[in-house]
Amino acid sequence: MADSAETKVLGTLDIQRIMEMIPHRYPMLLVDKIIDIIPGESCTGIKNVTINEPFFPGHFPTKPVMPGVMIIESMAQTSAVLVMHTLGDVAEGKLVYFMTIEEARFRRPIGPGDQIHIKVQKVQNRRNVWKFRGEAVVDGQVCAEATYAAMIVMDS
Repeated sequence: MADSAETKVLGTLDIQRIMEMIPHRYPMLLVDKIIDIIPGESCTGIKNVTINEPFFPGHFPTKPVMPGVMIIESMAQTSAVLVMHTLGDVAEGKLVYFMTIEEARFRRPIGPGDQIHIKVQKVQNRRNVWKFRGEAVVDGQVCAEATYAAMIVMDS
């Protein structure tokens, strides 16, 4: 069976391609690479956490921990790449706004030296509103998870 656009799993998207797809930039760009993507369905992003992250000096100086909201934001950005890739050129660079965050759970701290595998799965899509389930996984352990919805602003 030949691969269709809807079922093809891509190898990777690098940081340059990610920046073409979503408008986030340092210090708020929280996904470094996409290692697989199934358009309209799921995707896995990578975030390499370093001591140079701008939030570590204040969170916390003696025990750096990635803030939970930043972990959720990394899930949302990974989801945004999935949406942009699914919708194509017409959507690239458009803004995506959170609408809801539900069932967020934080199970283990994430800190410098960790590599987060951000696994996102589309739950639902109606027009410009997308709902996802995300997990942040480090060394095979789920560190955080959430269900969230976002709206893509097509007139931005």
